[in-house]
Amino acid sequence: MFDPTREEARRFFAESWRKFQAGEPLSALETQVAGIVAGHAEYHQYLAHPERHLEREFAPEGGAVNPFLHLSLHLAVAEQLAIDQPPGIRAEFERLRASLGDEHEAQHAVLECLAETLWQAQRLGAAPDAAGYLECLARRRH
Repeated sequence: MFDPTREEARRFFAESWRKFQAGEPLSALETQVAGIVAGHAEYHQYLAHPERHLEREFAPEGGAVNPFLHLSLHLAVAEQLAIDQPPGIRAEFERLRASLGDEHEAQHAVLECLAETLWQAQRLGAAPDAAGYLECLARRRH
């Protein structure tokens, strides 16, 4: 099973982006990562100089967004949508996309619910609540 450290995950994002920009061959996962990164120009600076950010803490206080966490959540959502796990997420995503009129905004709505679900699970020391996750997505439609 693939269980990278924080540094390994950050290096993977940076290396995938570097290879994409250099026109080098990419694995399927690297291609997916490059596509996600391409949609986030605000994070290119972090990937251009990963050595500056491998150990950096991105404190949520003060509104700082952790670009590596954000990109990782995009990757997780893409996988969930591809396999419709939890069951029903793809339908909820399609409703959000239709409601919001923008795929990227719909992805961000899903990311917010996923982040909330993971935070709650961590806080409670429990498994993520799939039903609660889908309920969060349903509330986003209104």
